[in-house]
Amino acid sequence: MTNKIQHLHILGICGTFMGGIAAIAKELGFRVTGCDAHVYPPMSTQLEELGIELKQGYKTKHFNDEPDLVIVGNAMSRGNVMVEYMLDRNIPYISGPQWLLENVLKDKWVLAVSGTHGKTTTSSMLTWILEYAHLSPGFLIGGIPQNFSCSARLGNAPFFVIEADEYDTAFFDKRSKFVHYRPRTLVINNLEFDHGDIFNDLSDIQRQFHHLIRMVPSNGLVLSPKNEMAINDTLAMGCWTTIEHSACANGWQAKKLIADGSEFIVTFKGEEQGLVKWPLIGDFNIENALMAIAAARHAGVPSHIAIEALALFVNSKRRFELRGVVNDISVYDDFAHHPTAIAKTLAGVRAKVDNINCTSAQKGRVLAVLEPRSNTMKSGVHKAALPLSLAQADQVFIFQDEKIKWSVSDLIDTCQPPCFVEKNIDDLVVKIVEESQMGDTIVVMSNGSFDNIHEKILTAINNN
Repeated sequence: MTNKIQHLHILGICGTFMGGIAAIAKELGFRVTGCDAHVYPPMSTQLEELGIELKQGYKTKHFNDEPDLVIVGNAMSRGNVMVEYMLDRNIPYISGPQWLLENVLKDKWVLAVSGTHGKTTTSSMLTWILEYAHLSPGFLIGGIPQNFSCSARLGNAPFFVIEADEYDTAFFDKRSKFVHYRPRTLVINNLEFDHGDIFNDLSDIQRQFHHLIRMVPSNGLVLSPKNEMAINDTLAMGCWTTIEHSACANGWQAKKLIADGSEFIVTFKGEEQGLVKWPLIGDFNIENALMAIAAARHAGVPSHIAIEALALFVNSKRRFELRGVVNDISVYDDFAHHPTAIAKTLAGVRAKVDNINCTSAQKGRVLAVLEPRSNTMKSGVHKAALPLSLAQADQVFIFQDEKIKWSVSDLIDTCQPPCFVEKNIDDLVVKIVEESQMGDTIVVMSNGSFDNIHEKILTAINNN
């Protein structure tokens, strides 16, 4: 099929996954065009620099130059005018994950990183470790890894690292994306209920993960923390592959030397592997690092080399990314949007702030700013868990978007720290600036752009 197809058109090209598909297809020699409802930087810039023609919106005229194959993003649904045009005229189409399998992954040693949280960070760590070891891996990461100039590439090695998402594949394929990846090395970071728009309960998600586990060959490797009951239950459904665990004496462990997680010793089966000293914080990033070190070891990279690499690792954008410091007030951007991820992020920040201020009488404060933007959050599935997840903050500020189907104001009485809710982002910024003081750390958490509230806060503080 590959040799017959010259022109690919991608529907929904500006998402990180589909943009990665576009970059790899271009690298393989295809002519690639695409369209999206929202064509804007940085993905639009990255694609245009690759010579990929982008079209704004979904309009049938974009098919005037009829492609040989349409790659359909999972944001597309029946009723979309281009989808209907494609189906009515019998234009060949395929999902992004299936295209990737047939054109790239079937010939690769795939290292897949899955789980409810930490996929982008762990994938970026693992890719950087392999790169540092001069293995030149291919990769497709659902974020912007800052140790690289792109989010996806074909690579020059048999190894291919992919962020393995459990979300569905396409409107015509409701299986999880990751069942198309056929990994030899599989990381399962954690497993919780999420994506309430497509899954009914945790068991629905576990079923998809077990489909993935069934595909790992017997000479492959499955990596997971031992203390994750939902993963253990999923593995108990059947696993035909060697398993290595973290968080247990006969597996991978870490001993923190600094409370915020910026220094820790790595051990495997009780034997010390080395000391990680890096700019990242949080127990969750230590867990991500252990999985990345273990996965790289399966690909032949000694643990001490992986540990050297992590000292030079720069986390992906929007993973506790410092956006600026004004008047001794630091503003960070983080992708956390699930109660567990929110709690782990704030715990790491709390430890970092307390460590910085351990000799000061004036303790630094943590201000949490949250946009409940994911489909699951908007539906209210996680609203009962949110107050506890925000407990490590000193003050909480939440945006009540009109698309949220429940009253965020209900959290004001149940949230342990003082909680402020606003329906207007500009009003929210005013309230944040009013409450902020020198030495504060402001953590903005959302899986969207949040109307660039980070820059608005920094500008307002500077003008205050």
